[in-house]
Amino acid sequence: MNRLVGRIAIVTGGAIGIGRACVERLSGEGAKVGILDLMEAEGAALAAGLSARGRSVAFWKVDVADERALKAAIDGVVARFGALHVMVNNAGISGAPKPTDQVTEAEWDRVQSVNVKGVFFGTKHAVPHLRAAGGGSIVNLSSIAGLVGVGGLAPYHASKGAVLMMSRNDAVTFAADRIRVNSIHPGYIWTPMVENHLRASSTDLEAAKAAAGALHPLGHMGEPDDVAWAVVYLASEESKFVTGAALVVDGGYTAR
Repeated sequence: MNRLVGRIAIVTGGAIGIGRACVERLSGEGAKVGILDLMEAEGAALAAGLSARGRSVAFWKVDVADERALKAAIDGVVARFGALHVMVNNAGISGAPKPTDQVTEAEWDRVQSVNVKGVFFGTKHAVPHLRAAGGGSIVNLSSIAGLVGVGGLAPYHASKGAVLMMSRNDAVTFAADRIRVNSIHPGYIWTPMVENHLRASSTDLEAAKAAAGALHPLGHMGEPDDVAWAVVYLASEESKFVTGAALVVDGGYTAR
């Protein structure tokens, strides 16, 4: 319950799914958390619910693809809570499930703007605050699609591969500032994004869910908390000698 007492964290895409679980677990371990998301109703409700339970949580509506807005939100979290120690770049979209030769330029650009630029902007504007705090942790949500080919999601694969290498570059770049940078690579996690992806690619959701779960040697999909606890670890001093790592949380998917 006290692994992150005294820490201030930001979670982008924090209103639902993996991001929501990260907010719940980080705040449950004592961190003050800024929730950044476009989904205003969900984000505000989460902040209100956790605040009612005595946690220090607040919501900012922001599109991570908008650099000026994201910087203002990050600065706003620091102004409210006093510092920044943990930046979780979680916001992401899957894009249309199409083969590469059917993807439009606009579809490609939208995925890159959220999944790649969002991580770039989040890191860029978090670093000065992390440096001022004497160091900290940046956790970037990539995917198994940043490690292996799944198929039919070229923009998503490209974006998540970029997140992996951005994380490694920044781990080296900011090590002297005592800022650790790591990426997390989830397998199929039962979230609204995965549900929407399966609905778009299959007429039988339950069959698609079972088939996706069976791709993992453990025999089922993961839950948002499976990823959130990995984020807590990377946010805490328990991982003080871990940087530039790609932490895989995938039920054995990439072990084959």
